[in-house]
Amino acid sequence: MIEMTAVVGVVVAAMGLVLTPGPNMMYLVSRTVSQGRRAGLVSLAGVAAGFAVYLVAAIVGITAVFTMVPGLYLAVKLAGAAYLGWLAWQAVRPGGVSVFTPATVSTDPRRRLFTMGLVTNLLNPKIAIMYMALIPQFVTPEHGMVWLQSLYLGVLQIAVDLTVNVLIIAGAGSLASFLAERPLWLRTQRYVTGTLLGATAALLATDSSRLESRSV
Repeated sequence: MIEMTAVVGVVVAAMGLVLTPGPNMMYLVSRTVSQGRRAGLVSLAGVAAGFAVYLVAAIVGITAVFTMVPGLYLAVKLAGAAYLGWLAWQAVRPGGVSVFTPATVSTDPRRRLFTMGLVTNLLNPKIAIMYMALIPQFVTPEHGMVWLQSLYLGVLQIAVDLTVNVLIIAGAGSLASFLAERPLWLRTQRYVTGTLLGATAALLATDSSRLESRSV
């Protein structure tokens, strides 16, 4: 029912998005560095819940709304690009701080960690574009059971994202300690992150692709 090209396409797209610095990565890394791996994993559980919300929305046909109202889809893309641009500026601005810089913060309870992970993911423009514009392109209505194809591809994307993020959380503390002893590397990491975020924002803002006239 699902073509291998669709599986490969979603896996590659998911890998590209999760490895590009964005709101989810920044939140998970900063929380892990400041409060420990357990806090990072609880936050990741919230992120996973956010994925589930997007997946359900995609299955019930929210993509059709964007197809019928292209202006709304354009507004979402531009808002997402603006948000990523703001994150890029926060990374490179004078006095900016790397997400790998250890900080003394109050210890948040698990409920707040989970909620913040959920909210961060729901407001993440990269994930919105993934579910509203990218995954639908790999669904083939001719194969039938469109909702099941969407579910399968969405679960595949979530599995890739969570696997990579668990590895990021596992290594965040060690990387933070490594960078803390090398200020030049820490500054370099800020500029690399800012550049990638800025490039992603520019690509998102200038992308002229449209949703195809079909719903998930």
